[in-house]
Parts: sequence; C-alpha cells; structure tokens
Amino acid sequence: MTDLPVSAGWFPRRGEICVVRLDKARPALVISSDAINRRALDVCVVPITSVEHQRFSLRVALPRGEGGLVRASWAKCDQVTTLPKSMIKYPPLGRLTNATLKRVVAAIKTALELC
Repeated sequence: MTDLPVSAGWFPRRGEICVVRLDKARPALVISSDAINRRALDVCVVPITSVEHQRFSLRVALPRGEGGLVRASWAKCDQVTTLPKSMIKYPPLGRLTNATLKRVVAAIKTALELC
C-alpha cells in the first residue's frame, strides 16, 4: 500500500480499519469517537493480528474481506492503545460492520472491566 495524499477534511473514523506505523505497518481498528477524532491529535485504536490465539477470549474474529482485511484476523481487544494521527496511513482499508464493531466494543469493556 502506498501513501496517498490525505483528502481535505479526512480524519480516521470509528469503525474504520487503517494501516498504522508501529514496529511495522499493521492494521488497527479505530475505536475513539468521531467527535474526538475530528479535532484531536491522536486516536484510540485496537491492533489487529492475523495470528490466532485460542486462549484469548478477548480476541474478536474478523473474517477475511471485512473492513478490507486480506486474511482472517483478530482484533486484540486487550491491547487498546492511543496513537498520533501521523502514524495512521490514508486511506483506510475499510470499515467493520456494525455487528462486528459491537462485538469488539463488548470485548473491550470486558478487558477493561467496564461492564
């Protein structure tokens, strides 16, 4: 994926899967609200992995194709993190369905004991 010029007014939106620059380029799910994402310098994300860990019940399965993912993956809901927008590549890969996003949010709440 090559970096494209950022479209005027673009900001990462909740539910989008974007490639982020960490130790290497990897997908991550944006989970912070659009109201915050529009103006803040950073966003909250959940990293995504293609390595399945059956012992982690807080990893939500993401089927290949959903959100633009090229392989079956898992949202690492136990590893919520915040990144500067400068580490997020444009354009996003895609967007999760509302049903999948709800499952991710429920797993995050469990991981952080918010429910």
